[in-house]
Amino acid sequence: MKTNLEKLFIAVMALTFLLSGCGQPGTTAESDELTDDEIENIVRRSYQYVAMYNVINKNAMLYGAQTDTNGWNQCIADTALKDHTYQAIARPNNDTLYTGCMIDLRAEPVIIHYPAFDSKYVVLETSAYDHYCEIPLSTTFGDFDEPTTILYYTSRTEGYKGEPVEGVDTVMELSGDFAIAFLRVMPHASEPERMEKNLATMQGVTVQTLSEFEGGAAKPADPVDFPAVSTDLEVYGSNFLEVMQFVFNHTTFDSEDEMDQAILSAMGQLGVEPGRSFDPEAVAVIGTSRFAETATTLVQDTMAMMTSGESVRYMNDLFKPKGQIALEAMVLQSVTGPIGVPVHQAVYQAIVTTDGAPMNAQQDYVIRVSPEEMPPATAFWSTTLYDLENGFFIPNDRKKYSVGENAGMKPDSDGGIEIHVAAEQPDGVPEENWLPINRQDEVLDIIMRIYAPDLERMDTWTAPKAEKL
Repeated sequence: MKTNLEKLFIAVMALTFLLSGCGQPGTTAESDELTDDEIENIVRRSYQYVAMYNVINKNAMLYGAQTDTNGWNQCIADTALKDHTYQAIARPNNDTLYTGCMIDLRAEPVIIHYPAFDSKYVVLETSAYDHYCEIPLSTTFGDFDEPTTILYYTSRTEGYKGEPVEGVDTVMELSGDFAIAFLRVMPHASEPERMEKNLATMQGVTVQTLSEFEGGAAKPADPVDFPAVSTDLEVYGSNFLEVMQFVFNHTTFDSEDEMDQAILSAMGQLGVEPGRSFDPEAVAVIGTSRFAETATTLVQDTMAMMTSGESVRYMNDLFKPKGQIALEAMVLQSVTGPIGVPVHQAVYQAIVTTDGAPMNAQQDYVIRVSPEEMPPATAFWSTTLYDLENGFFIPNDRKKYSVGENAGMKPDSDGGIEIHVAAEQPDGVPEENWLPINRQDEVLDIIMRIYAPDLERMDTWTAPKAEKL
């Protein structure tokens, strides 16, 4: 659904093209009137929308390709853990399985039926183009013991204002007409029969429009011409205003919310306002190179926070609903990997090195975890390896990308564990505890995920570090 440094080589080439004067005609007139601070403010406040526009629409395109439809009002369940060929979103995980539903709420409400699960960790998450995250259901709340039905709508859904519907357990208003509602399910991969049962249950998630739920035919939705999706940096260098106008037209903004009003004010300077049709002649003529350059710097600075460990100070502030998250945390989550879960559901801990230097595939590393330092998870934990630039799994023939209960691990006799990141399996190291790399100049990124964390223990827990060998 997105990359992190967003294929910087391509972006730099695009910037060179734009700076050479070969971009859109007249691209500097009005943008030159904006200060660097104004452009930075626009980029920082718009990044969540650009990122999630790409995330949601790329997923819909993926679902459409799998179902020979337009992808909307479809649910797709994983049939296996993800591997390095999956590049629809930065920093995916292969320690949980996904059932994703892409929903279009313009013509009428959509109802999704969720079965009961035999898993110690299942969580439902929703988000729209604004990247505020809601957790309607979770095993940590006591859910998924029984089947549940949720009706989704927005303030623009035609002919519906939130009234109860017989047979529906919950009615939920979303902030965007185009949204994602998806499950994370612990597969129990070490228990094959239980995993097969969970895979079958995931296939049982179904979606209907309200008309279909009541025995009729779905109301046709108007055709929609989506702006082109690409990488985040490429959007800033090409069709930024078109994307933002589309997003504004399908997003609910709160007149009392400070971040909502700030983005409306910032984009208003460029002629983008809710309810307008995109007209290149009616919006500002912007020098897209300045926006793309600023976005590139923002991404680089944010990723530097990740590799240095500075981002840990935002750990408790990520992936929250509107009104509960500050701009700094929103930028961090939007750049590094959208639509994660908040700290009461999972902690995403970046693993840094003992010497503070970025990890590089030219070296081997070991992460030593003593019994007392084991992650304080009440469900399970995993440690997953990515390349830093894109946030994708490191390709390898073994399809081994993480260490944990689902991907395989072998604790030491004392209850601790050593996780090795190496080009070749080290002597005496169990295969389960080896994360393969390709010996090349590639910056690495390791995320430790702690599911259903013991928050009291988290207050005193210190994450392990990677030691260069």
